[in-house]
Amino acid sequence: MEIILASASPRRKRLLSTLYSEFRVLPSDIREMVPRNLPVDKCSEYLAYMKAEYTARGYPKALVIGCDTSVIIDGKMLNKPRSTADARMMMQLLSGKTHRVITGCCLFYMNKSHCFSEVTEVEFYPLTDEEIEAYVTTTEPYDKAGGYGIQSKGALFIKGIHGDYYNVVGLPVARLKREIDTFLSQDFTEEPAKSEMKSKPKKKSRQ
Repeated sequence: MEIILASASPRRKRLLSTLYSEFRVLPSDIREMVPRNLPVDKCSEYLAYMKAEYTARGYPKALVIGCDTSVIIDGKMLNKPRSTADARMMMQLLSGKTHRVITGCCLFYMNKSHCFSEVTEVEFYPLTDEEIEAYVTTTEPYDKAGGYGIQSKGALFIKGIHGDYYNVVGLPVARLKREIDTFLSQDFTEEPAKSEMKSKPKKKSRQ
């Protein structure tokens, strides 16, 4: 069976290599938008579905894996910083508090899908202005949701975590393996079942 990762993240690629020695990386060409009424803790799962569904259209006989990670604090979702000021604001919000990291994953195979979310709680030490300025002037924050990388210099801010460390990096590999095993154990010779997602996303032009 061909395995396809519908993500351009080098971190997810490295983590998925612990499950599969061979797979293709085909990032989905979608615009990352969610319905306004969608609960914030469901946004990553919805976007993971969009990514997997888009890529799976051309590869129905491959197992396609879509993923999306979000950082949520005080009911607000933090995306990738768009500027130094944006990254600074995120570090100030996270400083001295506990936030949630949610990675949504979606599996597509033979026109059937299965989605799930993994949640990890992360607590930051209180950060000084000097620590924040030193960090936001590096290149590290700008390709990561929430503006930090736990696997690199952002590790210096972490007081503790509750849950899967690799989920914070971007892919909950241990749970993903179990979800894949369960998903592929079903009978795919039957008529394709409707997707779990209640509202199937419309076609998008680009990410």
